[in-house]
Amino acid sequence: MQTVSFDNGDEMPVLGLGTWKSAPGDVYDAVTFALETGYRHIDCAPIYGNEPEVGQALSDTVSEGVVDRDDVWITSKLWNDAHRPKHVRAALEETLDDLQIDTLDLYLMHWPVALTRGTGMPSAPDDFLSLDELPLAETWAAMEELVDEGRVRHIGVSNFNVPKLRRLMDAADHAPEMNQVEMHPYLPQEDLLSFANEHDLPLTAYSPLGSKDRPEGMKGDDEPLLLEDPTINEIADRHDATPGQVLISWALHRGTITIPKSVTPSHIEENLAAADLSLTDNDMEAIGELGRGRRYVRGEVWAMDGSPYTLEGIWEK
Repeated sequence: MQTVSFDNGDEMPVLGLGTWKSAPGDVYDAVTFALETGYRHIDCAPIYGNEPEVGQALSDTVSEGVVDRDDVWITSKLWNDAHRPKHVRAALEETLDDLQIDTLDLYLMHWPVALTRGTGMPSAPDDFLSLDELPLAETWAAMEELVDEGRVRHIGVSNFNVPKLRRLMDAADHAPEMNQVEMHPYLPQEDLLSFANEHDLPLTAYSPLGSKDRPEGMKGDDEPLLLEDPTINEIADRHDATPGQVLISWALHRGTITIPKSVTPSHIEENLAAADLSLTDNDMEAIGELGRGRRYVRGEVWAMDGSPYTLEGIWEK
């Protein structure tokens, strides 16, 4: 498996198993099967509601000799309700306990949005803290302390665009080492990818298959389904591959990391095999013409009436 290298010599596999939307009861089997199949990168977050089960799967496969802990890259994320510096450490400790590990490989600030402590998803304006009240740089400084203490090996962000990255980099002692964002042929994020390459900042693409199984409340009317795109399917047929494999291979060919989610054994195997699929220059050019600015995870929940956040402000269009 190809990897991305960090300055300290750590190697992160470019293809991992995503766990967003993996239900408790399913995720244990999915993580166990993935590790048995050859995955060495698992992407997690406390807001997904399944980290204890992920941790049990990891613990069991390690104890059974399937994998060594040091060979598995584990990413998790700081939820929006723990942005106050005094809450950052407690949030990490809870994640480490849930995952049954001593050190986290990568810890990401999940969104550039702050919520009051104890808020999972906001239901009222009072659930929010503005970035004037709690600047992202203050949260980041607390995350930097975790690196200095060896509790996490690397830190980064998620759902940050170029302006937010610039501002954070200007204020940081430790520059972000990862940005995890929605990225697929309908949302290729060319400007962000160019900026990331310029600054040696790895990008992880989430929802690489179009997140067809995300909650109904996040879906629009008659939205385009990426897995049914004619160009993607034509390329898949020509390579005797699945549309999902083409989408994963596209992400890897662009030099990005990607974390497709599945709890279905056959799909988990197919997704891993996508690392061996070689797309041609013509394939990449054809896929490159599909961009339409289609964001499947738009973040409307952060921009409810009375919130200090707007979609324009989050994405800074």
